[in-house]
Amino acid sequence: MSCCNQRLRRTAPIRSGGSRNELVPSKPARMNGWSWPPQAAQVIGWFVFIYMAIVSFGMYIPLLPPPWNHVAYALVGIAFVLHFVTHLAAEIIDPADASVRAKQTYSNPMPLFDRTKQPHVIQDLHCYLCDVKVGPKVKHCGVCNKCIEDFDHHCKWLNNCVGVRNYGYFFVALCSATFGTLMLIMIILFIFIQHYLHPDDLRTAPQFNNLLTNDTWLVFLPSAPVKTTSAGLLIVAFFTVLLSLVSLLLLGHLLGLHLYLLYKGISTYDYIKMQRQKEARNKDLEVEKANDTKHHNKATNSQTHSIDCEPKLASNTSACDKLSFSSRISESICTELENFKTPVERDSSLHYSADDTSKDYGVLSESSSRVWGVGSEFGADVSECLRSDSVPQVQNPLGSSVMIPEDIRHQT
Repeated sequence: MSCCNQRLRRTAPIRSGGSRNELVPSKPARMNGWSWPPQAAQVIGWFVFIYMAIVSFGMYIPLLPPPWNHVAYALVGIAFVLHFVTHLAAEIIDPADASVRAKQTYSNPMPLFDRTKQPHVIQDLHCYLCDVKVGPKVKHCGVCNKCIEDFDHHCKWLNNCVGVRNYGYFFVALCSATFGTLMLIMIILFIFIQHYLHPDDLRTAPQFNNLLTNDTWLVFLPSAPVKTTSAGLLIVAFFTVLLSLVSLLLLGHLLGLHLYLLYKGISTYDYIKMQRQKEARNKDLEVEKANDTKHHNKATNSQTHSIDCEPKLASNTSACDKLSFSSRISESICTELENFKTPVERDSSLHYSADDTSKDYGVLSESSSRVWGVGSEFGADVSECLRSDSVPQVQNPLGSSVMIPEDIRHQT
C-alpha cells in the first residue's frame, strides 16, 4: 500500500539491455517523529510509559503511608509530567537545517542518491539531495532523508533525528525518565517488604476500614477502588520491577553516555565514528602482529637449520684442508721452481737419460737452495719434488706424495 502512494521518478541509470530508465520510487523526507510510519521502538516506549504511569499512580503510591504518599505523588508526578512534555517536544520539533526547512515542503519526493555522480551526499558544504548550502556540522540522515543541523543521532525511540533544535528536550526527557523509573523501583520494593513485615502500615486509607479480611487489597485509590488479592498485587509488583530494571539499565547507560559526550564536547555521531576508526586500527594492528609472528617463525626456523649445518660444513672443510695442505705446499713450490727455469732447461728436461738425472738433481738442488732457501727443514715432500723436477711426474690424487712412472723408476 505504501508503494502505491509514492510517486515514481526516472532516477535509475540506463541498463545495457534496455532503451529506457527504470522507474524507482523516490523517498520523501520526514517532517518529525509523528510522520508515518511509526517505528516499533517508538510504540513500545509509549506503551511502557503509559503502563508505568498507571501502575505508579493507581496501585502502589496510594498504598504508601502519609506523608510519604504525598512526597511520592509530587516527585514521581513531576518526573512523569516532565518526561511526557519533553518527549513529545523532541518528537514534534523538526531538527532539519534552516535552509532545508525554508525550502522543503515535505510533500515532494526526494531524488535518490547516485554514487556514480557524486562521491558523497554533502560535498563542499552542498547537499546534492536537498540541493541547499549547509553548515560544517550538518549531516544528511538516511532515515529522515534530510539534512539535520548539528546532527547527533537518529533516535528510534523518538522516531526522529536529534539535532541542535531538540537535543535539550531529548536530554531532559532522558533524565526525567531515569529518575522516575528509579523512584518507582524504590516504592515497589518498600511495599513488597512492608507487605510481609507490617501490612497495616499499607492499609491506612479509609476504604480499608470496610474490609473484613486482610487478604483483600484495594487499588486505584481513592477515587475508584478496585479489590484484588495479595498474590495479584505481588505478581504485578514483580513484573513491574523487572520491567523497571530493564528500563533503568537502558536509560542509565544512555544517560551516562551523553554525560560523557557533553563532558568531551562531541556528538554521538563523532563518538561512533571514532570508535569505528579505533576498531579498524586495532584490526590492522592485529593483522600486522600476525604477519610479524609468521615472519619471525620463518626466520627462526631458517636460522636453526643454518646453525645445524654449519658445524658439519666447518668440520668437513677443516678435514679437507688438513688432507690437502701438504700437497698444496709441494705443488706451489714445484710450480715456482718451474717458472725459474731457463728455456734451455725446460727443453732439456724433455730429453732425459739415466746419466743426466743425477746431474740435473745436483744443479737443481743447489740452485733452489740459493734462490728460495729451500733446505731439508721443509720435509720429505718438498725434497722429493726437487729431486724429481726433471722427471715426468704423476700426482697421487689420494695424497701429497709424488708418483714416478714405473719405467723411469726402473731406469733410475
